[in-house]
Amino acid sequence: MEIGAQLKRQRIKHIVSSYQLDGDETEMFDHALELLLDCYPLPLIELALVETLVDSWLQIPLLRGCKFLDKAHEQLQAWENQTLQQDSVAPPCTSAISPEQFQQITGLDPAPIYGADQPVSPPPIHS
Repeated sequence: MEIGAQLKRQRIKHIVSSYQLDGDETEMFDHALELLLDCYPLPLIELALVETLVDSWLQIPLLRGCKFLDKAHEQLQAWENQTLQQDSVAPPCTSAISPEQFQQITGLDPAPIYGADQPVSPPPIHS
């Protein structure tokens, strides 16, 4: 795997590790995540992980492991179905997460997900 692809996957690994989304199923989770990485673009997977995280935020305990990835995969499939039903001019998916929210939740630059032309205010500096 080339360095560029590894760096892009690091963003997903960062989201997973930040919220311990793999739970106690690290090997199975990694395998299921690899299957998603083979089928969907990295930016959509990032967004689906964050969407799923936000959707399950109030669930106690927080959804983790393969069940979490199953829900993220459902989101990816919903976007895929939505894309098939829309014109080619329409945006590829609709997300309830804004670029600023994405940045606040992940600590990552939202440009690879939303495009470089999306204005994002810098994160607040705490003193």
